[in-house]
Amino acid sequence: MSDWNRRLSHYLPAWQWLKHYDTPTFKSDLLASFIVIAMLVPQGMAYAMLAGLPPITGLYASIIPMIIYAIVGGSPTLSIGPVAIISMMTFATLNSMFEVGSPVYIQAACLLALMVGVISLLLGLFRFGFLIQLISHPVIQSFIIASALLIALGQLKFIVDLPLKANNIPEFVVSVWQYISLIHIGTLLFGLCAIAFLIYVPKLLNTNALKRWFGSTVLLSRTIPLFLVVASIALVYFFQLQTLGIKTVGIIPSGMPPLDMPYWNWTLVLQLLPGATMIAMISFVESLSIAQATALQNRSQLNSNQELIALGLANISAGFSSAFPVTGSLSRTVVNADAGAQTPMAGVLSSLLIIVVSLYFTGFFQDLPLAILAATIIVSIWKLVDFKPFIEAWKYSKADGIAMWITFFGVVCIDISTGLIIGMISTFILLLWRISRPHIAVIGLVEGTQHFRNVERHQVQTTAQVLSMRIDESLTFLNANILKGELINAVSQQPELAHVVINCSSVSSIDLSALEMLEDINLELAKQNIQLHLSEVKGPVMDRLQSSKLLKHLSGNVFLTHYQAIQTLSPQLLKTS
Repeated sequence: MSDWNRRLSHYLPAWQWLKHYDTPTFKSDLLASFIVIAMLVPQGMAYAMLAGLPPITGLYASIIPMIIYAIVGGSPTLSIGPVAIISMMTFATLNSMFEVGSPVYIQAACLLALMVGVISLLLGLFRFGFLIQLISHPVIQSFIIASALLIALGQLKFIVDLPLKANNIPEFVVSVWQYISLIHIGTLLFGLCAIAFLIYVPKLLNTNALKRWFGSTVLLSRTIPLFLVVASIALVYFFQLQTLGIKTVGIIPSGMPPLDMPYWNWTLVLQLLPGATMIAMISFVESLSIAQATALQNRSQLNSNQELIALGLANISAGFSSAFPVTGSLSRTVVNADAGAQTPMAGVLSSLLIIVVSLYFTGFFQDLPLAILAATIIVSIWKLVDFKPFIEAWKYSKADGIAMWITFFGVVCIDISTGLIIGMISTFILLLWRISRPHIAVIGLVEGTQHFRNVERHQVQTTAQVLSMRIDESLTFLNANILKGELINAVSQQPELAHVVINCSSVSSIDLSALEMLEDINLELAKQNIQLHLSEVKGPVMDRLQSSKLLKHLSGNVFLTHYQAIQTLSPQLLKTS
């Protein structure tokens, strides 16, 4: 491959697969696009409603962003568009500033998408993809679970036809108490029937009897939401259910998404900046995790910075096309892959089909009940509300468990963005706490081997003349005094001590505070005629130590292995082993 082709393939991944695109691949992608559309149309409209926007914006968000990602993105099957969590975060960012659904609210949503895109693009161009690692997986997992719970609660207002608020659970409980007497029974029954249909019909299709009749029913199950949408529209149209108080989507404008720069000023930009930053982070985490899963299955390469650039350009295009922030959708990506999508062309074809729907079929959806869209969101999102990860995290690591619960209660008791920030801060605090309390062990020789293990866990051999200690953490200002205290206590218990050997096999770095602590220990031990030695020092750490005073004034030696240290300092121990 020439240098020009290599560069073009790097910045435009589409160039790589377009060169080998053929008719069989097109047929596979076309079939996948039809299947994805069956899921995308009701989902897009539902998620737009979740964001407090007109349903048509959900279709707008699925057109140009998908085409942009297909050209610039690296995943062959990732489906870009509106998703529940990002829609919820959009609503959480905007609803306190503007009246939901108002023209200024819609413009702010477009500006928010543009800002999310610019932030993602800049992070990608300057190769800051690594920053996403600052958010721990337990925090992200807890955030998604808590957000899913709030999303489900927020959609209940359409099921019961009440003006319920669900920015947090206390607010939700108060609003339920205020309006419970005004519940609309007809809408409630309609919504509950829809939820039951979405839950139990796929289970029915999954029975062995129907599998023998239809063969594989996986793809059929995916189209259940679309079937429900069509059936509910027919019921409303033929039986005039609006007269019974069943609220519908209403008139949806047809046509292509209007291309325009959203209204902005610096005051508004500063107001939206915190929300845009949080949405950019979460959208990248969600998109990259899905893309990585599909890349692993397809054994394809994935560049995190390139994905940031692709996601940034997709969101910028969403801002210019009257849409709202987008990211990768797990459910649609899975459907896309299962349906046989081979390349990102499946996403392009889906976008073209959405254009057809936007131009000619929007009138069909004006009788779609809001309760049906709400039921679709509730059923799809409720699968994420699972508290098993909290129990598993607590069993494995109390620190991660605490971070998860703090994030969860922050989200459900305050709001989404604040909860995430609290979770991130708690993670860093717990990380610092963990580093400041490292595992320090006195080690001894396992008989008949060259291995050294903790004297409290294993049957090992030691000698009164040599103290061997191992610290299982990098040495920093957070834990330097802890090591010093442990060493002093151990030294005080061995009056015959002549040598102290610090095993550095788990030490990846030594900061200046820790270096000064080692220099102090070296001087204090020398006054007692005790030599300080180091063993198994890693190369990068040794490079740093070479320019320090420690090695020049070290009373002992630096040994390549701990066995070599014991061999030199206490050969009689090896003779007895």
